[in-house]
Amino acid sequence: MDKTTKQMRGWAGQFGKEYTDRNALSLKETELLYSKNYGIFRSEMNAQFVGKLDRNMKILEVGSNIGIQLLYLQQAGFQSLYGIEINDYAVELSKSTTKGINIIKGSAFDIPFKDGFFDLVFTSGVLIHIAPQDIGKVVDEMYRCTIKYIWGFEYFAEAYTQVKYRGNTDLLWKTDFASLFLKRFSDLKLVNERRFKYLSHNNVDTMFLLQKRA
Repeated sequence: MDKTTKQMRGWAGQFGKEYTDRNALSLKETELLYSKNYGIFRSEMNAQFVGKLDRNMKILEVGSNIGIQLLYLQQAGFQSLYGIEINDYAVELSKSTTKGINIIKGSAFDIPFKDGFFDLVFTSGVLIHIAPQDIGKVVDEMYRCTIKYIWGFEYFAEAYTQVKYRGNTDLLWKTDFASLFLKRFSDLKLVNERRFKYLSHNNVDTMFLLQKRA
């Protein structure tokens, strides 16, 4: 692991364990939460973005926690699923919540796989917890490890905006992450993007799918 930040130390320790315990939901519970928040199931969101992709493709989730998002993909028929997670407790818990999914200890700053090992690399609510001064290293690693697709679901704002999170002012940011990738890598193109507004307030999340040009 070539970089340690304040945010990483928090997520790797007790703060991350508490997050895992709060969010250790079943697929059914997670579906109901998405429906309550956005008026659409996460499985339906996923189908709009990756529903037509090859089920044999190799997929990595960066910041997989206990593997719920990977379970969604497994349920949809994807066979070759991997996750990296910085919190030991979440990695251990994933062994009882998933089967046939490879989740290991790993950092987004130094993804432990070779260049182009995956067909698709994705995050779900992870880039928002990387400080703006460090985000470049993480997106570089995601780009390095995928031969074709980058997929994300993150909080959205037109510009980088710091958000207070559980009493902390240095653990959560939102921005236009799709544009961040596109500006950084000239060979990426936007395949699909959709904004999802919360039903109970005016905050917006974005799901995007990017592809490397041949």
